[in-house]
Amino acid sequence: MEIFTTIIGYLACVCMVFGYLPQAIVTIRTRDTEGIALSTFCMMGLGSIFFIVQGALLHNIPLLVTNLITALCSLIIFVIKVHNDAKKRRDQ
Repeated sequence: MEIFTTIIGYLACVCMVFGYLPQAIVTIRTRDTEGIALSTFCMMGLGSIFFIVQGALLHNIPLLVTNLITALCSLIIFVIKVHNDAKKRRDQ
């Protein structure tokens, strides 16, 4: 049963990373954040940080790695979004 649980953890890792990565790549390439809710990425980033802590405490590598990657993606999108919103306010 332990091997099954580990496989499920790694499958979740792959799904989460490949779910987040396209949004981060598109945002980095286009710098378009118009349709992105800042509060959503704040909460998702915080959730990832809490899961990083949990993964470290439980020595759960899939949980830790997945959320390190998703937290980084959230941070990148967050920074671009804040920059774009500030620029938009200055230009008005």
